[in-house]
Amino acid sequence: MGDKANAHPGAAGRATAADHPASVRNVVLVGHSGSGKTTLVEALALTAGAVNRAGRVEDGGTVSDYDEIEHRQQRSVQLSLVPVEWDGIKVNILDTPGYADFVGELRAGLRAADAALFVVSASDGVDGSTRMVWEECAAVGMPRAIVVTHLEAARADYEEMTRICAEAFGGDDPDAVLPLYLPLHGPEGPDGHAPVTGLIGLLSQKLFDYSTGERKESDPDPERLPLIEEARNRLIEGIISESEDETLMDRYLGGESIDVKTLIEDLERAVARGVFFPVLAAAPAADGGRQGLGTVELLELVTGGFPTPLEREAPRITTVDGKPREVKLCDPDGPLVAEVVKTASDPYVGRVSLVRVFSGTLHPDETVHVSGHGLADRGHEDHDVDERIGALSAPFGKQQRTLTHCIAGDLASVAKLSRAETGDTLSAKDDPLLMEPWQMPDPLLPLAIQAHSKADEDKLSQGLSRLVAEDPTMRLEQNQDTHQVVLWCLGEAHADVALERLRSRYGVQVDVIPHKVSLRETFADKSAGRGRHVKQSGGHGQYAICEIEVEPLPGGSGIEFVDKVVGGAVPRQFIPSVEKGVRAQAAKGVAAGYPLIDIRVTLLDGKAHSVDSSDAAFQTAGALALREASADARIHLLEPVAEVTVLVGDDYVGAVMSDLSGRRGRVLGTEQTTGARTLVRAEVPEIEIGRYAVDLRSLSHGTARFNRSYARHEPMPPQIAERVREEARDAS
Repeated sequence: MGDKANAHPGAAGRATAADHPASVRNVVLVGHSGSGKTTLVEALALTAGAVNRAGRVEDGGTVSDYDEIEHRQQRSVQLSLVPVEWDGIKVNILDTPGYADFVGELRAGLRAADAALFVVSASDGVDGSTRMVWEECAAVGMPRAIVVTHLEAARADYEEMTRICAEAFGGDDPDAVLPLYLPLHGPEGPDGHAPVTGLIGLLSQKLFDYSTGERKESDPDPERLPLIEEARNRLIEGIISESEDETLMDRYLGGESIDVKTLIEDLERAVARGVFFPVLAAAPAADGGRQGLGTVELLELVTGGFPTPLEREAPRITTVDGKPREVKLCDPDGPLVAEVVKTASDPYVGRVSLVRVFSGTLHPDETVHVSGHGLADRGHEDHDVDERIGALSAPFGKQQRTLTHCIAGDLASVAKLSRAETGDTLSAKDDPLLMEPWQMPDPLLPLAIQAHSKADEDKLSQGLSRLVAEDPTMRLEQNQDTHQVVLWCLGEAHADVALERLRSRYGVQVDVIPHKVSLRETFADKSAGRGRHVKQSGGHGQYAICEIEVEPLPGGSGIEFVDKVVGGAVPRQFIPSVEKGVRAQAAKGVAAGYPLIDIRVTLLDGKAHSVDSSDAAFQTAGALALREASADARIHLLEPVAEVTVLVGDDYVGAVMSDLSGRRGRVLGTEQTTGARTLVRAEVPEIEIGRYAVDLRSLSHGTARFNRSYARHEPMPPQIAERVREEARDAS
């Protein structure tokens, strides 16, 4: 890696198709919004020779030409892939959005990668959401390293930031998070700030000067060596403590000097095993320069220390009917198993799928089987079809460079997969397989929409289906109770991007309307009603009279209909007609237009005519009887109540509980969990948590998560119920 005694860039340039999994590295960049991930990707691409000094690729675009929405919003909103080549190794760099609304793109990047680079700003520190992602990676043993950016900031302190990283990421072993370099400062400026112009390698004890934009290696002045001795000794001890060679620590403590080559080899193995997490620094190149500070060291860490795809266990693989299937680890000659980790629409070539191949080799223009993916509840249909794929390519900004194949362990863009969606599995058509999908966050912010015009209405359905095909974190709901089309999103920024894509990409203009919850009505006490439907206007008349009694039932009982007619007052053939009329009226509601539930309706008496009585007449009479019974009764308006669980840091528990109480919530209890977090359980009316996904993020500084599930309907407070009734009357 970058601190090797004779480190040198070696072969570099734009990446092509890999020939063996050992020559591939897949790394995902993780960090909060504004930490400098995209700038770092551009600096790495420049150092690797994939772009020129103006930041442009050979065929015209720039590495950051990903999406027009990203340019307008000045932030990353989707996963992007930048493949480069360094020292004969193809490095697939996956840049992820840092904003919490696009965590689905982050999860896709984690799935596609074999290691993670956590990008931390020296001026902003480590936020709670970055810590949570670190814990996710730790849970699956993903190798990680840390890159400190924004060293040019006036208050940037690299040494302090490495201490913060050790505290935030080290857990019980802060010596597992240690810097590989110390900063080399240039002369102080007029403001007293000394810029970082290079790095001092702690293992090799070499200076790497980047002040000219080109990396220059030299030996340090003898007086500098004592300044790095303490940090160097701590790094060596940290490496040796994670060494697989158990004799190494005894030799070191016995006074033996361990050679740098051995230390670097042990360091690389510890990083690849996910037990040691080096801290590095990076910054863009100086004006006119090609090599940004720390970019060479970072590329050599990735190629030398991060694992190859051969070292990663593939997710669970089964046949399409669920039977376990053993597949050899990352074998280019094995059965084809690939996964769609991202879906995008290109205005010129149609749908483009970013695919990670876990087994076998993918070739252009072959027929594959598409299986997946268990997200029918989000508007994503399951697939079990054969499709002929188009060309394979390596994306680079807006450019697509043609590939002849894509082997196990590599990533490629696949054209013309018209049915496949994010999370689907591609396999051989004669050997269909299915990969266990990765966990997706639940979208909890509702966005009710309607077509802006008749022309938009004609295109809305297709536009929405294509939108959710790209984004499995989005859920499409056609609410049968409120008759609203609802897009469930992860936050306001997620919703804004969805609306913008509908407009600019699919040509559909929509209006956002207030989201409605599914209210219900019920009787508060017993009541009676008489339905009389008698008409005689020449010809065949209508005659039906029925008397009913209505009483409330416990929640969840639905509607019961009981026949207690005696003496044939209502002929037997018309009793189902009365019930049908009662149920039809109950579905329409009797007070504010919401469905009536949890009542028992008893038919007591009635009258019929031998000629004029009919099924339709008794249906009408049944509905009239229910409406009359409601006129003399107290009708409760019922609102849905959700069971809510909030996982929040201990520092914010009080604020969260207070906020839930202010939403008419009932806190049921708390439970201490790992990582200084508390699980708060509560029941909250759904009408009060429409924007909870946004409000909780603000309340907890992005560190809390919550889930919700329907619990029951219960009576709404009278003053709120009256307001809802008034709104219903005004609307009618």
